Amino acid sequence: MPPADYAESQTIALAEAVADAGELPASIAALQPNPAWWAARPAGARLVGLVVSRDDMPTIVAQRDALAQFGVPIEGFRHPAPEIGESWEQRLSRLFGHLTAGDVVVVADVHALGRDADEETRTIAELRRRSIIVKVLGARAV
Repeated sequence: MPPADYAESQTIALAEAVADAGELPASIAALQPNPAWWAARPAGARLVGLVVSRDDMPTIVAQRDALAQFGVPIEGFRHPAPEIGESWEQRLSRLFGHLTAGDVVVVADVHALGRDADEETRTIAELRRRSIIVKVLGARAV
C-alpha cells in the first residue's frame, strides 16, 4: 500500500494554548533559539578576523566594524595585502599558517572565504578539517 493511502494528518491542540496570540506557550518558547548561541565559542578559543579587499566585498572599514561589533579584537589591525599575483591557495596557506586548532575565524561576508561558491566550500572544508571554527556574520545572494 503506498504511503499516501495510509498517511493521516490532524491538528494537535497545544496544551498551553493562550488567549494572546502574540505570546508563545512556555513549551514552545523554550524551543526558540537563544541569540547568545551565535557568540558562543570554545573556552580559550582565539577569535581571528579575516578581511578581504575585493571589488565584490564590503569595504574594509565595513568588514572591520562588523568584526569589532562581534567581538573580534581589532588592536593591531593590518590592512589586507594588495593583489600581488598570489593564487587563492597560496593566500590560504598563509592564513592557515597563522591559525591553530580551536581558533574561530570570523568573516563579515561569506565571500571572504573564496571568489566563488566552490572556493568558499573548499575553504570551509579545509578549516573544519583543521578543527577551526568558521563564523560568517552576513551573507549575500551569489
